Amino acid sequence: MSSVVTGEAVVLELKPAGFAARGLSVMIDIVAQVIVAILLVLVIGNVFGGVLDTALTTALLLVVVVLLLVGVPVTVETLTRGKSLGRMVMGLRIVRDDGGAVRFRQAFIRATVGILEIYLLAGSLAFLVSLFNERSKRLGDLLAGTYAMRERVVATPRALVLMPPRLQPWSQVADIGRLPDPLARRMSQFLAQAPRLTAQARHAVSLDLAAEARQHVSPPPPEHTHPEEFLQAVISARRDRDYAAMMRRRERTEATAERIHGLPFAPPAQVRHSAARVPGEP
Repeated sequence: MSSVVTGEAVVLELKPAGFAARGLSVMIDIVAQVIVAILLVLVIGNVFGGVLDTALTTALLLVVVVLLLVGVPVTVETLTRGKSLGRMVMGLRIVRDDGGAVRFRQAFIRATVGILEIYLLAGSLAFLVSLFNERSKRLGDLLAGTYAMRERVVATPRALVLMPPRLQPWSQVADIGRLPDPLARRMSQFLAQAPRLTAQARHAVSLDLAAEARQHVSPPPPEHTHPEEFLQAVISARRDRDYAAMMRRRERTEATAERIHGLPFAPPAQVRHSAARVPGEP
């Protein structure tokens, strides 16, 4: 996972594409270009066969090759903001190093350099360059300031934090105030990552977080309560109470909306007739 800090100081977590995914997307694009090139050559041969001389036919074919290798990729990549046929299939997108969408300049540099490193050198230069950077950039990406990122990333669902049974009676009478957002975020991240921590680090972090969380809880939990169980109880109770409060607000809003729509409004014709009366008229 790669972190990108935007101009608004927002950290974006973007996952760069691996070499295999990029290679497959390039192969799909090359196959599509070859098919289009064969069709265009057949069309030019059938339409202009015997009409144009050899030099003009060669020039026309050269124009077609340049359009297929530079014009079409640059246009498609610019209009789709970093996509192509192969990247759409593989779920990839080309973005700038700051996470923004590519523009014509970046697409043109990538396409022109790609003629050398992908077509003339059969992809060997792109392969060698991509081995020595963490984002699998090829030479065109290094010069243009871009890289390929994954758009379709499987999100791993977090396990639901449950209330420890022995702390259920305490949670029903405890006054658990609103936790500061940084503290609540650290508690949630710790509970999600706790199984992957060493026993010593897990115990030390749980003690620190439990000491901070006790400042917002009254009365304190029963004696000899494990700090990790205390954190689970606080997160679970706070979540259930927030959900219950949200549902109550939703029910009140729906009840108010029903009362408003059920009021005996006057018919539109009667309202217009009343508004047209002159003051003082019977």
